[in-house]
Amino acid sequence: MSTPISTGPLGQLTQSHPCAGIAGFICSTLMVPLDHSGHSPGTLHLQVAAADNVKAPRGVLLFLTGGPGQPGVPFVPRIASRIAPVLKDYRLVMFDQRGTGQFGAINCPALQAAVGSSDITVPSPRAVQACANSIGPDRRFYSTADTVADMDMLRQALGVQKMVVDGVSYGTFVAERYALAYPTHVSRLVLDSVLPHADPGHTDAFYLVGLRAVARVLRAACQAKPACGFDPASDVAWLVRHRGDGVQIFDMLVTYEFIDPTYRNPNPPRVPRGFGDVIGALHAARLGQPARLDQLIAGLNQGGGSPSEFSSGLHAATFCTDLRFPWGSDAVPISQRRAALAKATAMLTTSEVWPFDAMTAENDGIMQTCLAWPVTPPGPAESPTSKLPAVPTLILAGDHDLSTPLEWAEEEASRAPLAQLVIVRGASHSVQTREPADQGRKALYAFLLG
Repeated sequence: MSTPISTGPLGQLTQSHPCAGIAGFICSTLMVPLDHSGHSPGTLHLQVAAADNVKAPRGVLLFLTGGPGQPGVPFVPRIASRIAPVLKDYRLVMFDQRGTGQFGAINCPALQAAVGSSDITVPSPRAVQACANSIGPDRRFYSTADTVADMDMLRQALGVQKMVVDGVSYGTFVAERYALAYPTHVSRLVLDSVLPHADPGHTDAFYLVGLRAVARVLRAACQAKPACGFDPASDVAWLVRHRGDGVQIFDMLVTYEFIDPTYRNPNPPRVPRGFGDVIGALHAARLGQPARLDQLIAGLNQGGGSPSEFSSGLHAATFCTDLRFPWGSDAVPISQRRAALAKATAMLTTSEVWPFDAMTAENDGIMQTCLAWPVTPPGPAESPTSKLPAVPTLILAGDHDLSTPLEWAEEEASRAPLAQLVIVRGASHSVQTREPADQGRKALYAFLLG
Protein backbone atom coordinates (compact mmCIF):
# COMPACT_ATOMS: atom_id res chain seq x y z
CA MET A 1 0.00 0.00 0.00
CA SER A 2 2.12 2.88 -1.23
CA THR A 3 1.19 6.45 -0.32
CA PRO A 4 2.25 8.90 -3.04
CA ILE A 5 2.37 12.19 -1.14
CA SER A 6 5.24 13.80 -3.01
CA THR A 7 8.00 13.06 -5.41
CA GLY A 8 11.67 13.28 -4.59
CA PRO A 9 14.87 11.29 -4.40
CA LEU A 10 14.88 8.02 -2.52
CA GLY A 11 16.64 8.07 0.83
CA GLN A 12 16.80 11.84 1.25
CA LEU A 13 14.97 14.15 3.66
CA THR A 14 12.78 16.55 1.72
CA GLN A 15 10.06 19.13 2.41
CA SER A 16 11.79 20.19 5.64
CA HIS A 17 9.85 22.63 7.81
CA PRO A 18 9.37 23.42 11.50
CA CYS A 19 7.19 20.75 13.09
CA ALA A 20 3.75 22.12 13.92
CA GLY A 21 3.41 22.42 17.67
CA ILE A 22 6.83 20.89 18.42
CA ALA A 23 9.32 23.67 19.17
CA GLY A 24 12.91 22.97 18.26
CA PHE A 25 12.17 20.16 15.78
CA ILE A 26 12.28 20.03 12.00
CA CYS A 27 9.84 17.73 10.21
CA SER A 28 10.76 16.16 6.87
CA THR A 29 9.72 13.40 4.50
CA LEU A 30 11.88 10.36 3.83
CA MET A 31 10.98 8.47 0.66
CA VAL A 32 11.82 4.76 0.78
CA PRO A 33 11.16 1.92 -1.63
CA LEU A 34 8.15 -0.24 -0.92
CA ASP A 35 10.32 -3.27 -1.71
CA HIS A 36 13.93 -2.88 -0.63
CA SER A 37 14.93 -5.80 -2.88
CA GLY A 38 13.88 -3.74 -5.88
CA HIS A 39 11.65 -6.41 -7.42
CA SER A 40 8.33 -4.60 -6.85
CA PRO A 41 7.69 -0.96 -7.74
CA GLY A 42 6.34 1.69 -5.40
CA THR A 43 7.48 4.08 -2.72
CA LEU A 44 6.46 5.03 0.79
CA HIS A 45 6.79 8.44 2.41
CA LEU A 46 7.75 8.41 6.08
CA GLN A 47 7.39 11.44 8.33
CA VAL A 48 10.55 12.28 10.31
CA ALA A 49 11.03 14.73 13.20
CA ALA A 50 14.59 15.70 14.12
CA ALA A 51 15.80 18.14 16.76
CA ASP A 52 17.43 21.23 15.34
CA ASN A 53 20.69 20.77 17.32
CA VAL A 54 22.33 19.23 14.27
CA LYS A 55 25.81 19.38 15.82
CA ALA A 56 24.89 17.70 19.12
CA PRO A 57 28.22 16.55 20.61
CA ARG A 58 27.18 12.91 21.09
CA GLY A 59 25.30 12.56 17.82
CA VAL A 60 21.89 11.10 16.97
CA LEU A 61 19.58 9.31 19.39
CA LEU A 62 16.93 7.51 17.33
CA PHE A 63 13.91 6.70 19.50
CA LEU A 64 11.55 3.93 18.37
CA THR A 65 7.97 3.66 19.57
CA GLY A 66 6.01 0.43 19.98
CA GLY A 67 3.16 -1.55 18.59
CA PRO A 68 3.77 -2.43 15.84
CA GLY A 69 1.30 0.22 14.79
CA GLN A 70 2.29 3.27 16.83
CA PRO A 71 3.71 6.30 14.99
CA GLY A 72 6.73 8.22 16.24
CA VAL A 73 6.35 11.90 15.39
CA PRO A 74 3.24 12.60 17.54
CA PHE A 75 5.14 11.32 20.59
CA VAL A 76 8.12 13.67 20.24
CA PRO A 77 6.93 16.14 22.93
CA ARG A 78 6.30 13.37 25.46
CA ILE A 79 9.59 11.59 24.83
CA ALA A 80 11.59 14.83 24.77
CA SER A 81 10.15 15.87 28.12
CA ARG A 82 10.92 12.53 29.75
CA ILE A 83 14.54 12.27 28.59
CA ALA A 84 15.27 16.01 28.58
CA PRO A 85 18.57 15.79 30.53
CA VAL A 86 20.31 14.02 27.63
CA LEU A 87 19.03 16.22 24.81
CA LYS A 88 21.74 18.87 25.05
CA ASP A 89 24.22 16.14 24.14
CA TYR A 90 22.09 14.17 21.67
CA ARG A 91 20.01 15.02 18.63
CA LEU A 92 16.66 13.29 19.18
CA VAL A 93 15.13 11.83 16.02
CA MET A 94 11.79 10.03 15.71
CA PHE A 95 9.89 8.80 12.67
CA ASP A 96 6.64 7.17 11.64
CA GLN A 97 7.49 3.58 10.75
CA ARG A 98 5.98 2.32 7.50
CA GLY A 99 2.25 1.73 7.77
CA THR A 100 1.79 4.20 10.65
CA GLY A 101 1.13 7.86 11.27
CA GLN A 102 -0.83 10.76 9.94
CA PHE A 103 0.18 10.26 6.30
CA GLY A 104 0.79 6.53 5.94
CA ALA A 105 -1.32 4.55 8.39
CA ILE A 106 -2.86 1.32 7.13
CA ASN A 107 -6.58 1.69 7.74
CA CYS A 108 -8.66 -1.45 8.30
CA PRO A 109 -11.97 -0.17 9.74
CA ALA A 110 -13.47 -3.48 10.89
CA LEU A 111 -10.25 -4.71 12.48
CA GLN A 112 -9.61 -1.31 14.05
CA ALA A 113 -13.09 -1.27 15.58
CA ALA A 114 -12.66 -4.78 16.96
CA VAL A 115 -9.20 -4.67 18.54
CA GLY A 116 -7.77 -1.14 18.46
CA SER A 117 -4.32 -1.35 20.03
CA SER A 118 -4.75 -4.68 21.83
CA ASP A 119 -2.53 -7.70 21.17
CA ILE A 120 -4.98 -9.98 22.93
CA THR A 121 -8.52 -9.00 21.86
CA VAL A 122 -9.81 -11.48 19.29
CA PRO A 123 -11.21 -10.12 16.00
CA SER A 124 -13.51 -11.99 13.65
CA PRO A 125 -11.87 -13.90 10.78
CA ARG A 126 -13.90 -11.74 8.39
CA ALA A 127 -12.36 -8.53 9.79
CA VAL A 128 -8.88 -10.04 9.53
CA GLN A 129 -9.32 -11.20 5.96
CA ALA A 130 -10.90 -7.90 4.90
CA CYS A 131 -7.87 -6.07 6.26
CA ALA A 132 -5.36 -8.31 4.51
CA ASN A 133 -7.27 -8.09 1.26
CA SER A 134 -7.44 -4.28 1.46
CA ILE A 135 -3.65 -4.10 1.73
CA GLY A 136 -3.30 -6.70 -1.00
CA PRO A 137 -0.05 -8.41 -1.98
CA ASP A 138 1.88 -5.42 -0.60
CA ARG A 139 1.23 -6.76 2.91
CA ARG A 140 4.46 -8.74 2.65
CA PHE A 141 6.40 -5.45 2.71
CA TYR A 142 5.44 -4.49 6.28
CA SER A 143 7.78 -6.78 8.17
CA THR A 144 10.30 -5.62 10.76
CA ALA A 145 13.07 -6.29 8.23
CA ASP A 146 11.55 -3.64 5.95
CA THR A 147 11.44 -1.12 8.79
CA VAL A 148 15.06 -1.93 9.65
CA ALA A 149 16.06 -1.16 6.06
CA ASP A 150 14.11 2.11 6.27
CA MET A 151 16.04 3.00 9.43
CA ASP A 152 19.37 2.64 7.71
CA MET A 153 18.20 4.88 4.88
CA LEU A 154 17.24 7.41 7.56
CA ARG A 155 20.68 7.12 9.16
CA GLN A 156 22.31 7.85 5.83
CA ALA A 157 19.96 10.75 5.19
CA LEU A 158 20.93 12.21 8.58
CA GLY A 159 24.58 11.96 7.55
CA VAL A 160 25.82 9.96 10.54
CA GLN A 161 27.95 6.84 10.75
CA LYS A 162 26.54 5.59 14.07
CA MET A 163 23.44 6.16 16.19
CA VAL A 164 22.21 5.41 19.66
CA VAL A 165 19.03 3.39 19.13
CA ASP A 166 16.47 3.52 21.95
CA GLY A 167 13.37 1.33 21.63
CA VAL A 168 10.31 0.79 23.79
CA SER A 169 8.20 -2.39 23.61
CA TYR A 170 8.01 -3.51 19.95
CA GLY A 171 10.56 -0.75 19.36
CA THR A 172 13.08 -2.92 21.22
CA PHE A 173 12.52 -5.70 18.69
CA VAL A 174 13.18 -3.26 15.85
CA ALA A 175 16.26 -1.93 17.63
CA GLU A 176 17.60 -5.46 18.20
CA ARG A 177 17.03 -6.47 14.58
CA TYR A 178 18.68 -3.25 13.39
CA ALA A 179 21.73 -3.93 15.57
CA LEU A 180 21.97 -7.45 14.15
CA ALA A 181 21.66 -6.22 10.56
CA TYR A 182 23.88 -3.12 10.89
CA PRO A 183 26.15 -3.67 13.90
CA THR A 184 28.75 -1.12 12.80
CA HIS A 185 26.14 1.64 12.77
CA VAL A 186 25.03 1.29 16.42
CA SER A 187 27.01 2.98 19.18
CA ARG A 188 24.66 2.08 22.06
CA LEU A 189 21.35 0.31 22.55
CA VAL A 190 18.56 1.11 25.01
CA LEU A 191 15.92 -1.61 25.28
CA ASP A 192 12.95 -0.63 27.42
CA SER A 193 10.21 -3.23 28.01
CA VAL A 194 11.77 -5.93 25.90
CA LEU A 195 10.41 -8.13 23.15
CA PRO A 196 13.25 -10.61 22.53
CA HIS A 197 14.74 -10.74 19.05
CA ALA A 198 14.61 -14.55 18.88
CA ASP A 199 11.87 -17.08 19.63
CA PRO A 200 13.58 -20.48 19.48
CA GLY A 201 10.55 -22.40 20.73
CA HIS A 202 8.10 -20.59 18.41
CA THR A 203 5.88 -19.93 21.43
CA ASP A 204 5.70 -16.12 21.56
CA ALA A 205 2.35 -16.14 19.74
CA PHE A 206 0.96 -18.26 22.61
CA TYR A 207 2.02 -15.43 25.00
CA LEU A 208 3.12 -18.10 27.51
CA VAL A 209 5.60 -15.84 29.31
CA GLY A 210 2.91 -13.21 29.84
CA LEU A 211 0.33 -15.72 31.05
CA ARG A 212 2.72 -17.12 33.63
CA ALA A 213 3.92 -13.67 34.70
CA VAL A 214 0.43 -12.81 35.96
CA ALA A 215 0.92 -15.00 39.04
CA ARG A 216 4.28 -13.43 39.92
CA VAL A 217 3.14 -9.85 39.33
CA LEU A 218 -0.18 -10.04 41.16
CA ARG A 219 1.35 -11.90 44.10
CA ALA A 220 4.07 -9.25 44.42
CA ALA A 221 1.44 -6.52 44.28
CA CYS A 222 -0.54 -8.31 46.98
CA GLN A 223 2.43 -8.37 49.32
CA ALA A 224 2.70 -4.58 49.39
CA LYS A 225 1.41 -3.14 52.66
CA PRO A 226 -1.31 -3.68 53.67
CA ALA A 227 -1.00 -7.25 52.39
CA CYS A 228 -4.07 -8.74 50.72
CA GLY A 229 -4.27 -11.87 52.82
CA PHE A 230 -5.24 -14.08 49.87
CA ASP A 231 -3.63 -15.43 46.70
CA PRO A 232 -4.67 -13.42 43.62
CA ALA A 233 -3.11 -16.00 41.28
CA SER A 234 -5.42 -18.67 42.68
CA ASP A 235 -8.34 -16.31 42.15
CA VAL A 236 -7.38 -15.91 38.49
CA ALA A 237 -7.00 -19.67 38.04
CA TRP A 238 -10.40 -20.32 39.62
CA LEU A 239 -12.13 -17.65 37.51
CA VAL A 240 -10.56 -18.87 34.26
CA ARG A 241 -11.79 -22.38 34.88
CA HIS A 242 -15.26 -21.46 36.11
CA ARG A 243 -16.05 -18.49 33.82
CA GLY A 244 -14.25 -19.62 30.68
CA ASP A 245 -13.14 -16.09 29.77
CA GLY A 246 -9.39 -16.33 30.26
CA VAL A 247 -8.60 -14.28 27.16
CA GLN A 248 -10.82 -11.42 28.35
CA ILE A 249 -9.33 -11.49 31.86
CA PHE A 250 -5.77 -11.52 30.53
CA ASP A 251 -6.53 -8.73 28.04
CA MET A 252 -7.99 -6.61 30.82
CA LEU A 253 -4.99 -7.17 33.12
CA VAL A 254 -2.49 -6.20 30.42
CA THR A 255 -4.49 -3.03 29.73
CA TYR A 256 -4.94 -2.25 33.43
CA GLU A 257 -1.21 -1.98 34.10
CA PHE A 258 -1.14 1.26 32.08
CA ILE A 259 -3.52 2.99 34.51
CA ASP A 260 -2.44 1.44 37.81
CA PRO A 261 0.91 -0.39 38.09
CA THR A 262 0.10 -1.20 41.73
CA TYR A 263 -2.97 -3.19 40.60
CA ARG A 264 -4.62 -2.21 43.90
CA ASN A 265 -5.47 1.50 43.79
CA PRO A 266 -9.28 1.81 44.15
CA ASN A 267 -9.24 5.24 42.49
CA PRO A 268 -6.37 5.49 40.00
CA PRO A 269 -6.02 8.72 38.01
CA ARG A 270 -8.13 9.38 34.93
CA VAL A 271 -10.71 6.65 35.57
CA PRO A 272 -14.13 6.75 37.24
CA ARG A 273 -14.13 6.38 41.03
CA GLY A 274 -14.30 2.79 42.17
CA PHE A 275 -12.99 1.55 38.81
CA GLY A 276 -9.63 0.43 40.19
CA ASP A 277 -8.20 -2.28 42.46
CA VAL A 278 -8.19 -5.08 39.93
CA ILE A 279 -6.90 -7.54 42.53
CA GLY A 280 -9.89 -6.78 44.75
CA ALA A 281 -12.23 -7.12 41.78
CA LEU A 282 -10.85 -10.55 40.94
CA HIS A 283 -11.22 -11.71 44.54
CA ALA A 284 -14.77 -10.39 44.78
CA ALA A 285 -15.69 -12.24 41.59
CA ARG A 286 -14.38 -15.48 43.02
CA LEU A 287 -16.57 -14.88 46.07
CA GLY A 288 -19.65 -14.52 43.87
CA GLN A 289 -19.65 -10.76 43.26
CA PRO A 290 -18.53 -10.36 39.62
CA ALA A 291 -19.92 -6.86 38.90
CA ARG A 292 -16.62 -4.97 39.33
CA LEU A 293 -14.65 -7.50 37.28
CA ASP A 294 -17.26 -7.41 34.53
CA GLN A 295 -17.10 -3.61 34.58
CA LEU A 296 -13.32 -3.66 34.24
CA ILE A 297 -13.42 -6.10 31.33
CA ALA A 298 -16.02 -4.01 29.51
CA GLY A 299 -14.52 -0.63 30.41
CA LEU A 300 -10.96 -1.42 29.40
CA ASN A 301 -11.79 -2.78 25.96
CA GLN A 302 -9.31 -1.18 23.55
CA GLY A 303 -11.31 -1.51 20.34
CA GLY A 304 -11.52 1.48 18.01
CA GLY A 305 -9.36 4.58 17.91
CA SER A 306 -7.81 6.36 14.98
CA PRO A 307 -5.45 4.28 12.80
CA SER A 308 -3.17 7.34 12.63
CA GLU A 309 -2.66 6.97 16.39
CA PHE A 310 -2.33 3.18 16.28
CA SER A 311 -2.85 1.07 13.17
CA SER A 312 -4.27 -2.36 13.97
CA GLY A 313 -3.83 -3.21 10.28
CA LEU A 314 -0.09 -2.59 10.41
CA HIS A 315 0.06 -4.48 13.70
CA ALA A 316 -1.44 -7.55 12.04
CA ALA A 317 0.58 -7.26 8.85
CA THR A 318 3.87 -7.07 10.75
CA PHE A 319 3.29 -9.79 13.32
CA CYS A 320 1.74 -12.22 10.85
CA THR A 321 4.78 -11.79 8.61
CA ASP A 322 7.42 -11.78 11.37
CA LEU A 323 6.31 -14.40 13.87
CA ARG A 324 6.50 -18.16 13.65
CA PHE A 325 3.46 -20.13 14.77
CA PRO A 326 2.63 -23.75 15.57
CA TRP A 327 1.92 -24.16 11.85
CA GLY A 328 5.14 -22.39 10.85
CA SER A 329 4.88 -19.10 8.99
CA ASP A 330 1.87 -17.55 7.29
CA ALA A 331 3.15 -18.92 3.99
CA VAL A 332 1.35 -22.12 5.06
CA PRO A 333 -2.17 -22.48 3.60
CA ILE A 334 -4.96 -21.54 6.02
CA SER A 335 -6.51 -25.00 5.64
CA GLN A 336 -3.44 -26.57 7.28
CA ARG A 337 -3.06 -24.23 10.21
CA ARG A 338 -5.85 -25.14 12.62
CA ALA A 339 -4.84 -28.79 12.97
CA ALA A 340 -1.25 -27.78 13.75
CA LEU A 341 -2.48 -25.25 16.30
CA ALA A 342 -4.75 -27.81 17.98
CA LYS A 343 -1.87 -30.29 18.20
CA ALA A 344 0.46 -27.72 19.77
CA THR A 345 -2.24 -26.58 22.21
CA ALA A 346 -2.85 -30.16 23.33
CA MET A 347 0.82 -30.44 24.24
CA LEU A 348 0.81 -27.39 26.56
CA THR A 349 1.21 -28.33 30.20
CA THR A 350 -0.49 -26.72 33.18
CA SER A 351 2.82 -25.26 34.36
CA GLU A 352 3.32 -23.54 31.00
CA VAL A 353 0.06 -21.57 31.19
CA TRP A 354 -0.99 -21.36 34.88
CA PRO A 355 -2.90 -19.48 36.26
CA PHE A 356 -4.58 -19.54 32.85
CA ASP A 357 -5.35 -22.58 30.70
CA ALA A 358 -4.30 -23.87 27.30
CA MET A 359 -7.41 -22.46 25.61
CA THR A 360 -6.43 -18.96 26.74
CA ALA A 361 -3.08 -19.44 25.02
CA GLU A 362 -4.66 -20.78 21.84
CA ASN A 363 -7.31 -18.09 21.58
CA ASP A 364 -5.32 -14.90 22.17
CA GLY A 365 -5.59 -12.15 19.59
CA ILE A 366 -2.22 -12.50 17.87
CA MET A 367 -2.67 -16.22 17.36
CA GLN A 368 -6.24 -15.95 16.11
CA THR A 369 -5.50 -12.97 13.86
CA CYS A 370 -2.65 -14.74 12.12
CA LEU A 371 -4.59 -18.00 11.97
CA ALA A 372 -6.97 -16.19 9.61
CA TRP A 373 -4.38 -14.01 7.81
CA PRO A 374 -4.16 -14.96 4.11
CA VAL A 375 -1.05 -16.68 2.79
CA THR A 376 1.85 -14.22 2.90
CA PRO A 377 5.57 -14.77 2.27
CA PRO A 378 7.34 -14.61 5.64
CA GLY A 379 9.93 -12.11 6.72
CA PRO A 380 13.40 -13.41 7.61
CA ALA A 381 13.58 -15.24 10.93
CA GLU A 382 16.52 -14.57 13.21
CA SER A 383 18.70 -17.48 14.27
CA PRO A 384 17.58 -18.64 17.73
CA THR A 385 21.21 -18.81 18.84
CA SER A 386 22.21 -15.34 17.67
CA LYS A 387 23.54 -12.82 20.16
CA LEU A 388 23.34 -9.06 19.93
CA PRO A 389 26.52 -7.33 18.81
CA ALA A 390 29.04 -6.28 21.46
CA VAL A 391 27.81 -2.71 21.91
CA PRO A 392 26.91 -1.19 25.30
CA THR A 393 23.28 -2.12 25.95
CA LEU A 394 20.99 -0.84 28.69
CA ILE A 395 17.94 -3.01 29.35
CA LEU A 396 15.12 -1.48 31.41
CA ALA A 397 12.34 -3.64 32.85
CA GLY A 398 9.47 -2.98 35.23
CA ASP A 399 8.80 -5.98 37.43
CA HIS A 400 5.03 -5.25 37.26
CA ASP A 401 4.97 -5.35 33.45
CA LEU A 402 2.61 -7.94 31.95
CA SER A 403 2.75 -6.73 28.35
CA THR A 404 6.49 -7.44 28.01
CA PRO A 405 7.34 -9.30 31.23
CA LEU A 406 10.60 -9.14 33.15
CA GLU A 407 11.43 -12.68 32.02
CA TRP A 408 11.79 -11.43 28.44
CA ALA A 409 14.24 -8.74 29.57
CA GLU A 410 16.30 -11.36 31.40
CA GLU A 411 16.25 -13.55 28.29
CA GLU A 412 17.49 -10.73 26.07
CA ALA A 413 20.16 -9.74 28.62
CA SER A 414 21.57 -13.26 28.31
CA ARG A 415 22.00 -12.65 24.56
CA ALA A 416 23.64 -9.23 24.86
CA PRO A 417 27.40 -9.43 25.56
CA LEU A 418 27.59 -5.90 27.03
CA ALA A 419 24.20 -5.73 28.75
CA GLN A 420 23.30 -3.83 31.89
CA LEU A 421 19.89 -4.95 33.18
CA VAL A 422 18.05 -2.48 35.41
CA ILE A 423 14.90 -3.86 37.09
CA VAL A 424 12.58 -1.13 38.30
CA ARG A 425 10.47 -2.39 41.19
CA GLY A 426 6.81 -1.48 41.03
CA ALA A 427 7.00 -0.16 37.45
CA SER A 428 4.98 -1.57 34.58
CA HIS A 429 5.31 -1.09 30.83
CA SER A 430 7.55 1.61 29.29
CA VAL A 431 9.91 2.62 32.09
CA GLN A 432 11.22 5.77 30.37
CA THR A 433 7.80 7.33 29.94
CA ARG A 434 5.61 5.79 32.66
CA GLU A 435 7.74 4.92 35.69
CA PRO A 436 6.19 6.65 38.75
CA ALA A 437 9.64 7.42 40.21
CA ASP A 438 12.92 7.98 38.37
CA GLN A 439 15.19 4.97 38.96
CA GLY A 440 15.01 3.88 35.35
CA ARG A 441 15.50 7.33 33.88
CA LYS A 442 18.49 7.99 36.15
CA ALA A 443 20.02 4.76 34.87
CA LEU A 444 19.32 5.95 31.33
CA TYR A 445 20.98 9.32 31.94
CA ALA A 446 24.05 7.68 33.46
CA PHE A 447 24.27 5.22 30.57
CA LEU A 448 23.99 7.86 27.86
CA LEU A 449 26.05 10.60 29.51
CA GLY A 450 28.62 8.58 31.43
